[in-house]
Amino acid sequence: MNLKEQMLICQNSDNWICPDLTTYWKLGKVRDSQEFLLSALSGTRSLELCASEAYALRYFTGKFTIGQVQQQCQQKFSDTIPPDFVARLLQKLLDLEILALPDPQPSSTPTNEHSVSGAAFNSPTSDVSSRHLKACVQWIAHPDGYWILRNPTDVTFLQVSDRHKTIVDQLEQLPLTVIKQEQDINPEELRYLLQVLTATGMLEGTTPAKPAKRKFTPMQLLFFKVHLFNPDAWLTRHINSLRWLFSQPVAFLLCGFFAISTVIGFNQRSEILFAAQQLLKAYGGSLLLPFAILSLLVVTLHELGHAFTLKHYGGIVPEVGLMFMFFIPAAYTNTTDSYCLSRPKRVQVVAAGVGVQLIIAAAGLWLWNFSVKGIWLHTTSYLLMAAALFTVAINLNPLSKFDGYYLTVALTGINNLRSRSFGFYSNLFTGKPIQETGRDRWILAAYAPFSLAYIWLVFSFLILQVTDWTFLNIPTTALVLLIIWAIYFYFPKQK
Repeated sequence: MNLKEQMLICQNSDNWICPDLTTYWKLGKVRDSQEFLLSALSGTRSLELCASEAYALRYFTGKFTIGQVQQQCQQKFSDTIPPDFVARLLQKLLDLEILALPDPQPSSTPTNEHSVSGAAFNSPTSDVSSRHLKACVQWIAHPDGYWILRNPTDVTFLQVSDRHKTIVDQLEQLPLTVIKQEQDINPEELRYLLQVLTATGMLEGTTPAKPAKRKFTPMQLLFFKVHLFNPDAWLTRHINSLRWLFSQPVAFLLCGFFAISTVIGFNQRSEILFAAQQLLKAYGGSLLLPFAILSLLVVTLHELGHAFTLKHYGGIVPEVGLMFMFFIPAAYTNTTDSYCLSRPKRVQVVAAGVGVQLIIAAAGLWLWNFSVKGIWLHTTSYLLMAAALFTVAINLNPLSKFDGYYLTVALTGINNLRSRSFGFYSNLFTGKPIQETGRDRWILAAYAPFSLAYIWLVFSFLILQVTDWTFLNIPTTALVLLIIWAIYFYFPKQK
């Protein structure tokens, strides 16, 4: 297993510049074939590439980062491109010695430049003090058998093997030449390890660069996020007063509460449906605003459930904000740090939000039963129950990237489930080797068809609705201008 397979790299691809291939190599399509040929301008060396690899090499000009090239490839080839496609291609070119990283230059002071030239990394003779990890950086032993290097200040993470942890520990004590000999590591692998440590801001004097701004597309209007604040300090102040909620007696009480509420709700299902009809008949569309407000309240408490559960297990929650899906606002919480936890604890973090929603739904049911019919509490409790159940139904869908999806990821232990499932079929149909294990293969094989069908269903519905509204409301001139813009954006002139 090479370094790329052993390390989960977070927030570094936008800092690492792809090298320039245009000086010594040319790319051409093989006649009567879908394959491409990368040929040396001098000599007879060549390499056959598939269409996606050839497309990526168009951007190997020394002007684009790995993140930018990855984004272009995903736009071109959709979800068939794995999240580390460009990084793997770069590693392949390095392994075949088509590319070679220059020797690192001596440097007496740390730098924040993260290009592939290696100028930001220490030479074997440089001072080892310039390779110290930041004081805030922590080693976390994961129960699944690997280590996570966590930087809570910059909120970046590295997943490394035992061997690479030993190498990182030695970086602060030994010259690089000694580390190479003791650990039997080749210069390219060691240089790459230094690069990812720098790019993720793990070393003193380095800071992860901000992600490059993406080119605007109308699809961003359908889903976008607005960062509000960092709640970690506030959560830390209040978690001790709430730890009793995570005790075993409370868990048993909640299970009993859910069981009784479920029996009552099932027995009253006809009355509940009849009440909905009566409310719609009496109030009609005027129910939409209070239902939306209650749904927003439910989702906010849902996110607090995620945040406090992660904080209970010692995690960090660096971000809270609003996300807009089809212009509908909802709260979100950054719980990336849950990947540092064991799988059972990670499942609890993901499931905590849905648990809060179920508590709210059950409380609404009891209030509805015990309140006097006709007063505001009776109506509000019913709407609260409906809002909680509605958001639970949306959240538990494993085919959309809400809690149901991340709960499936946590339960199966298959990170990047969607992209890996599509990659599984891509490798299967193209005859490429499949590196997934036997258990994971069955899960990936089952997930991809359902996910693809769901995506087609949702987008077909949206396209039909947008098309219908467009022809009814937008004049022909505006529609023509929109089509021209779309052609310009999605089919740019080849340079």
